[in-house]
Amino acid sequence: MIASPVRTLVRDAEHDADVAEIAAEARARAAIEVVLGLPLSMDGTQGPAASRALDYADRIRRSLPEVPVRLVDERLTTVDAHRALHEAGRKEKQYRAVVDQAAAVVLLQSALDAERAGHAPGRVVDGAKVRRKPRRRGQGEAQQAPAGQVPAGPGQVRSSGPDATEGRG
Repeated sequence: MIASPVRTLVRDAEHDADVAEIAAEARARAAIEVVLGLPLSMDGTQGPAASRALDYADRIRRSLPEVPVRLVDERLTTVDAHRALHEAGRKEKQYRAVVDQAAAVVLLQSALDAERAGHAPGRVVDGAKVRRKPRRRGQGEAQQAPAGQVPAGPGQVRSSGPDATEGRG
């Protein structure tokens, strides 16, 4: 599986239209998981953005209860995206519009790579709590993690077919 961008969604904090779009996209693509960036501080601590992100992930989880919502550390994904776009020969003015999508692709691809390597990336949102997801059925138990973690923008959708990502807006 390879991560690829679909489109960037604009946040709609008042009506949650973006959450509804993510849920619709996930259902249309038969998603097996929704992956969201977790905006931790560089030292790994949670700040206000992480708290807002947890709220956002929980809204997605409530609108899409049949699909797990996973939070993955997004530190340096934008830096990696800028570097990749620059190395691809794009001028900075040209890639400003797509850097969020590129960062979402970096985030999702790293999560896919971790899964392939046998590691469960990030944490699964479960109600108001965040827990680690066992790698495979019967291997390990879910552990409680501190609450207050997720991204401020729309996340990525992993599907069983071609992978899709929703860029953060």
